[in-house]
Amino acid sequence: MSMINDFVVRFANVNGTGSASANYLFAKSIFRMGIPMSPKNIFPSNIQGLPTWYEVRVSERGYLGRREGVDVCVSVNPQSMKQDVACVKPGGYFLYDNTKPLAAELIREDINYLGIPLMATCNREYTDPRQRQLFKNVMYVGALSALLQIEFGVLEELLAEQFAGKEKLIAPNVKALKLGIDYVHEHFTYPLPMRVERRDLVGNSILTTGNSASGLGAVYGGATVVAWYPITPSTSVAEAFHEYADELRIDADGRTNFAIVQAEDELAAIGMVIGASWNGSRSFTATSGPGVSLMNEFLGLAYFAEVPVVLVDVQRTGPSTGMPTRTQQSDLTIAAYASHGDTKHVMLFPSTPTECFDMTADSFDLAERLQTPIMIMSDLDLGMNDHMCTPFQWDEHSEYDRGKVYSAEDLDTIKRYGRYQDVDHDGIPYRTIPGVHATKGSYVVRGSSRDEFAVYTEDSAAYMRNMDRLSKKWETAKTLVHAPQRYQEKDASTSGALFFGTTTDSAQEALDILKASGIVIDALRLRAFPFNNTVAEFVRSHDRVFVIEQNRDGQMRSLLTTELNVDPAKLLSVLNYDGMPITAETITSQILHHLNQTS
Repeated sequence: MSMINDFVVRFANVNGTGSASANYLFAKSIFRMGIPMSPKNIFPSNIQGLPTWYEVRVSERGYLGRREGVDVCVSVNPQSMKQDVACVKPGGYFLYDNTKPLAAELIREDINYLGIPLMATCNREYTDPRQRQLFKNVMYVGALSALLQIEFGVLEELLAEQFAGKEKLIAPNVKALKLGIDYVHEHFTYPLPMRVERRDLVGNSILTTGNSASGLGAVYGGATVVAWYPITPSTSVAEAFHEYADELRIDADGRTNFAIVQAEDELAAIGMVIGASWNGSRSFTATSGPGVSLMNEFLGLAYFAEVPVVLVDVQRTGPSTGMPTRTQQSDLTIAAYASHGDTKHVMLFPSTPTECFDMTADSFDLAERLQTPIMIMSDLDLGMNDHMCTPFQWDEHSEYDRGKVYSAEDLDTIKRYGRYQDVDHDGIPYRTIPGVHATKGSYVVRGSSRDEFAVYTEDSAAYMRNMDRLSKKWETAKTLVHAPQRYQEKDASTSGALFFGTTTDSAQEALDILKASGIVIDALRLRAFPFNNTVAEFVRSHDRVFVIEQNRDGQMRSLLTTELNVDPAKLLSVLNYDGMPITAETITSQILHHLNQTS
């Protein structure tokens, strides 16, 4: 059966052998031929030596969530070869280095084997050991290009871009590509039934990671201070901010106007961010689940003292160290209610790098308007993998919203400044920037109970007034956060599905699969917490709602149950927590299981 622009290729390599650039060359060549594709880098948490995989889903229909089953597996790692053979779908292809023969246990009767003497050829053609390893990777890309009919000119163009300024490296890489191509031409029937045909389906889309987009979004959002402690998979957020700030946050005299502090730990990092934000700088940090755990105490301080804070949480598997290089959406509960006592924190749920850019930029306005921590809930899949997305846009005429800040002139008109007075009856008080006035506007920032004038008190009535005002602020936040995305103007079904973040692509594909079989399900994508009235109404208007998320305990379902005060039996969990991105097959099978149980 012919499969045009609809297949999955998996590369099985050894971590640290230079395969990443070759695999990316393959993925980007598909993109350059105008075909939607989605790569996933599956790598270990050690530095070198363990198996690593790189999957590329090609789908001209635009289904870019991870798909189960592999159509072509390129396996050059003896450590993982047994499971690599097992992952190939019946009728699929297994491309391997036949410099040494395959063991009998690796032979399946229902798949096709493509043996290419990769190492033997490179040993013959190159003398440098490192070159032999690197060009072996490029050679299998050349072989794949012939087998799948990828245009050679596209590969040449990409190599020219990759090695701009290092042109002497282009010819050896082209040679390695041709070694693979020539071997296929001489020994196999090509192209394969699954192959690539040029299309014009990507438009002006770009390829980038969510972490890079968040780093750039922080620059455009006005951030001038980042304090952080390195942790997978969030480190590249701070690195991207540094890279972009070096280019974009330079004064006319050549001096930088930003500060980057690598703290001694996550607790120190969030403390520095709170201090900088209180002092008037737009500040942020980036971390993952273990860091959020450590930051809980200071997040409670920022909530109670009402200091603007932005935190990018690139989630990974937990608990504890978990699997540091696998993805999950399992920080929802700890982020929503971080700290002891009654606290609630705003969370934003981007699903694309474009939304990582937009939401990170917006979060600084939101933090200052609400005077509270804002958490951008990304994850490893979104943060570290390349995704097709629309180009970022920025209104050059836009102005930052600093929220309710009294100026020196404002203070001169006020008899007595009350830091925690609810002047506008929306729960949000007016703040001041230190030093704004010579004699007015100062107050003590405390994590202990205080009255409306920031004066310490243990008076129960004053404490309750403050807590009630914070609850009123939470209601105001519902009108300011990003609204959910509806996928139909009016309900077409008694069943609904809620999803968010990186469950989105696979959820949409699953709903299309179900619709093709006659099962229609309404859909809503969550983009923020707290939930607004649209979310509440969506849940109320359906008999059952499938909540699709990537954690074991159904954390989003728990938030919906608690915050919307709905019958828990109405919310049906669709879960994935193996550390891999959720698939449409997983979602479809679980929804069908629920429907069969309730029919």
